[in-house]
Amino acid sequence: MRSISLLIIACIATLFASCDGYNKLLKSTDYELKLTRAREYYAKEQYVRSSQLFEELIPVVKGTDKAEEVYYYYTWSEYNMGDYLLSQYHFKNYTRLYPNGKHVEECYYMNAFCYYLNSPNYKLDQTYTKNAIKEFQSFVDLYPESSRLDTCNLLVDQLRSKLERKDYEIISQYYDLSDWKAAIVSTKNFIKEYPSSNYNEEMYFMMINSYYSLAKNSIYSKKEERLDGAIENYVKFVDLYPKSSYLSRAEIIYNSSKRLKENLN
Repeated sequence: MRSISLLIIACIATLFASCDGYNKLLKSTDYELKLTRAREYYAKEQYVRSSQLFEELIPVVKGTDKAEEVYYYYTWSEYNMGDYLLSQYHFKNYTRLYPNGKHVEECYYMNAFCYYLNSPNYKLDQTYTKNAIKEFQSFVDLYPESSRLDTCNLLVDQLRSKLERKDYEIISQYYDLSDWKAAIVSTKNFIKEYPSSNYNEEMYFMMINSYYSLAKNSIYSKKEERLDGAIENYVKFVDLYPKSSYLSRAEIIYNSSKRLKENLN
């Protein structure tokens, strides 16, 4: 027990000595020493300390050949601490400050990747998701030969799937609330936006039924146009999904639409 107690005391003493040495370093005006220690802390993954030192050195080395390195490692220190909002800003800012810098491609990519990491659950606001897609696309345009292209495409697909799911949920809500006009417009837009979506089969069915349901409750002058919408989209639906699980229900709506249209004449 005595040996364990002595070990604990020794560890505590070492910790305090380390903190005291770091505090003295912060007060020092020896900026070369601070840069050396900042690099050492970064290499040891002590990012809180490296970040603090690199941040202090940024204005000191401004305009020198050390400025780019200091800013670069300060940004990565913030990233490695999990502050993706701040690091996103600084990765992007690096590309502005050092457009010909040796890390510029990497920082363009990390700017987009930080937006990706900040992209929330599909149920929440998707501003970061849209920003991530935009920044990844800009990166691909700037660096079409980059080794990161496959990763960018994979991440964009994930982000678009999140937007797709959110849009699907919104449209389903319109449909469940019998907001037929909104359902028609949004299902059409969804199919245009996500032409390969697994939800499109259901989108077509909702569109057909929305046209039919809206027609039934429309004034006479608008009935025929809306019934035509149900009929025409049913024809497209059958052609695209001949074995759909929605087919029998869609056919009932189609036949009802034809009868209603015949009764208009």
